[in-house]
Amino acid sequence: MYWFLRLFVARPAAFGLFRIRVRGLSNIPKRGGIVLAGNHIAFIDSVFVPVVVPRPMTYLVGSNYMSQTSALGRLLGWFLRAIHQLPIDRSGGSASKASLDAGVEALARGAAIGIYPEGSRSRDGRLHRGRTGVARLLLATGAPVVPFAIQGSDRVTTKGLTRAKRADVTIVFGEPLTFAKADGDVDAGRMREVTDEIMRAIGALTPQEYDDSYTTSRG
Repeated sequence: MYWFLRLFVARPAAFGLFRIRVRGLSNIPKRGGIVLAGNHIAFIDSVFVPVVVPRPMTYLVGSNYMSQTSALGRLLGWFLRAIHQLPIDRSGGSASKASLDAGVEALARGAAIGIYPEGSRSRDGRLHRGRTGVARLLLATGAPVVPFAIQGSDRVTTKGLTRAKRADVTIVFGEPLTFAKADGDVDAGRMREVTDEIMRAIGALTPQEYDDSYTTSRG
């Protein structure tokens, strides 16, 4: 289902409706476990990025999207599971760790994991402090991380296709970063160092102002 939707639905629609520019695709390894970590400014980011990445992507999706009880919510949950997205519990503690363990297993199988280190999309347009889950993934596996930045997706609206067609969307992929795989547990200080380095790499690809505080929005 993933490839069918990407090739015949999402990609034609995205490139048909929007002016999408992509730079740095050659920085994405063609095989092996990889983390793609980027900024998050609109819900539709999770459509734009997979349609340009030439590998299947598995996103760590907020578990609330997969546990809604309404008819539409159940349909969304079924769809996300059908395209092999992984739920992540963002409440912290053991629940979040168990969610990240699923990402570690996926990386071991050679998956391309997409993650937004900010935890949720920015509502004020600024790039916010990253949460350390991304560092936990990298240090547990030794997988490389490709920073990326998306611009323009926050101008995409649902107020008619005419307005949507005017949106210019730019996605830039930076050079991979690698961090040595840790033996055993990793202290919080090391995870913070790795996360901050990744956020600096993302920040170098986007004109967003950096705010060294966590975003409070969810989604």
